[in-house]
Amino acid sequence: MHVTNQVALITGGASGMGKACAQYLQHKGMRVVVWDKQEDTQSEADLFISCDVTSDESVEQAMKQTITELGTPRVCVNCAGIAPAKRIIGREGAMPLAAFKQVIDVNLIGTFNVMRVAAHAMSTLELEGKSQERGVIINTASIAAFEGQTGQAAYSASKGGIVAMTLPAARELAQFAIRVNTIAPGLIATPLLLNMPQEVQDNLISTMTFPKRFGKPEEFASLVGQIVENGMMNGEVIRLDGALRMQ
Repeated sequence: MHVTNQVALITGGASGMGKACAQYLQHKGMRVVVWDKQEDTQSEADLFISCDVTSDESVEQAMKQTITELGTPRVCVNCAGIAPAKRIIGREGAMPLAAFKQVIDVNLIGTFNVMRVAAHAMSTLELEGKSQERGVIINTASIAAFEGQTGQAAYSASKGGIVAMTLPAARELAQFAIRVNTIAPGLIATPLLLNMPQEVQDNLISTMTFPKRFGKPEEFASLVGQIVENGMMNGEVIRLDGALRMQ
């Protein structure tokens, strides 16, 4: 896809991997809109919209505002998500069902909620001249979808759902010339990891195969850019994890 002056929508773009994606795509010449619940005052995005991805009303209103103020997105990158850890049976008894539902609501339902609205908006666009496609949707899963650890039952289920819907979504949206792909990152140096004690960070890094370090948000963003520009990449789930296989 020719990206110059095209509109890119990034959810969760106020921090971490989403922020890196917003910066990378803007550097590539795209006009970037960030949807997030928490505004980043240092963001250089062309447009920021406060949005709750779990709410159909919030997402639909955010899309209307995006189209009015910036244009219809040809690229949608879903980075909004949460990663709490909670055991099924903890010290206080069974895991509250509400805790499980919250993770599914934000990570899985939130991703689908944005994808459905973004795909509908993209379907109204003319075919992009060079690629003959209307849009690209990139969702964010995790290697926990395949190798979840203790305490990640809810998180792994949510990310596994994103993995599972990648191919059927790509098949369904092909008739509209819209591609769908998913990235499953491993240990990425987001604030969540970097705020952990150094001993914990060192133990996590020791499990890496190569390179022996956390991934960089910029490396995630670079892969997003490559997926956008490579028209044959469709219906795929790509691990970005330095060959890490979680125990």
